[in-house]
Formats: sequence, structure tokens, C-alpha cells
Amino acid sequence: MLLLWTGAGCGPAQEDSSAPEPGTTAQEMVTLNGLAFNGLAFNGLAFNGLAFNGLAFNSLSTEAFTAWFDSDPAMTDMLMKYIVACAVPAGQSRTYTHGGTDYTWHGWLGLAPDWASGTPATLAEQQIISACLAAHGNKYGQRVLISILGRNARGQPIPTFSWEHDSFPEREACFFGNLFTGEGVYVGNDRGRLNERESTARACALSTSTEAARDACPPLVHAGSCQGACKKDPTNTWYVSCDYNGITYQPLTTRMRGEDIYRCGDGVCQFTESCGTGRTYDSCRLDCGRCG
Repeated sequence: MLLLWTGAGCGPAQEDSSAPEPGTTAQEMVTLNGLAFNGLAFNGLAFNGLAFNGLAFNSLSTEAFTAWFDSDPAMTDMLMKYIVACAVPAGQSRTYTHGGTDYTWHGWLGLAPDWASGTPATLAEQQIISACLAAHGNKYGQRVLISILGRNARGQPIPTFSWEHDSFPEREACFFGNLFTGEGVYVGNDRGRLNERESTARACALSTSTEAARDACPPLVHAGSCQGACKKDPTNTWYVSCDYNGITYQPLTTRMRGEDIYRCGDGVCQFTESCGTGRTYDSCRLDCGRCG
């Protein structure tokens, strides 16, 4: 089942050509987010060489990748965790050895299978990986279960569970862009704004106002409503394309669980809520009590 990339020195040295076990794609629609946004890390995607060299084992031993990783190992390790999870199929991993430390990143969604195998990233692969990284971003660095819908870079629908709609009933957002070319990444809301009593760990996509959303997670730019910028698939379930600044992007659509939208008055003082005298999330006496 596993395709394990191992290595020594500053890059992988050998590969195990074992094929992944068939039938693993059924798990691919549910994923944990928690990528802390950092513009420097995202901007580095244009310069680390992976777009041209692919994600095969020997691509991690190039001078460009080593220089990029050296710039901030902790930050680039975190970003590579999500790049590999987005691009590489479940059952495969990539390992990079640097400074005597092994860094192993596991595949999950398999959205860019050709790039993962070592070919240069196509425009579709650049866009879908950018959308995936944006969807996994979290303002608070919290890990929250989300459902990801859309197509991979080959145009194949992402497999879904039969219970997906019931388990993730809340429409959330659409994500699109291209980090590899410096065009940026964008998010649109796929539902109305939160009311003044509501808050969520997924604040990069949902907020109580458009202004708050614009400032929530730089470099992610809020693009308004998904319906205004994007076209849906024939089933009216997810978005197939989004147009922004004259460019057409392949997006990803996300859904979330109802319990991950917090409400002042539900009896729990969430980390997104504050003490106060009111009934709003930022002054929630009912859950967090009075201040002082």
C-alpha cells in the first residue's frame, strides 16, 4: 500500500516502487486543516523549483529546494506537509533529510498525480494545489474537520462519502488562485455572513463582516460571494471554475460541520469569544461572563 520515499544527506536517495493499494481514494474527501498563513512561505512556492521539477524523490535534492527549505525549516516543513497532502495520493509519502533530521510528509488527497510523479506542474495543477493550500489555512492554527469538493487536476471528481452531506451540512467557501505564479489566492463565501452572535475557527472563510474577512488571513484575499465569481457543476453541489481579475481558476469548494460554528449563549466560552456584558461573540456574558 505504501510508496515510501527515503533519503540521506540533503535529499532522498532511493525510492520504493510499491504500488498503492486500490480503493484508498474513498477516504479523500474529509481532511483536517490547520495551516497557519504566512505570506513568506506561500510566496516561496514560486522559487523552490518544485513547479518545474515535480514532487518526485530527486526533486527534493535540488539547490533551489534546499535554499528554500534552509530559509526557515520549521515554516517550510509545515508547508510541505500540506503540499504533499494535497498533491500526493494516500498511501504515498516523501521524505527529505536535512541537517541530520528526517522530514516525512504523507500524501492524502492526490489532487495532482502527475506533478506528484515528477513532471512539471501544469496550470491546472498549480491552481488546484494553490486552492487546496488556501482551503487548509486557519487563522488560529486550529485543526478542524472540513469536507473538500471539486475535481483533481485531471478533471476527475474528488471521491465523496455517502454520508458527506449530512455530516458536513454547512456550506462554507470556495478557494482559488495560483501561488506558483504570484497571482495570489482568493476565498469567496458560499453562504451568508455569520451573525453577530456567531464565530468560528474557520475565520479565513467565514466572518461577521466582509471587512473582517478581508483582513483575516493575509495573503488570502476575500473575493466576495462564490456565486458571483464562480460556476457550479451540473449537480449544483460544488464550483467548477471561478473568474477573478480576468483569469479563470479551477477552485475547491468546502463544507463544514454545524458544531464548528460557535454561538454566544450555547454555554461554552469558545476561544473565539470574549467576556463582556452583551450577547455578541466579542462580548459574550452568557458564555464567558463579565470581564474583570
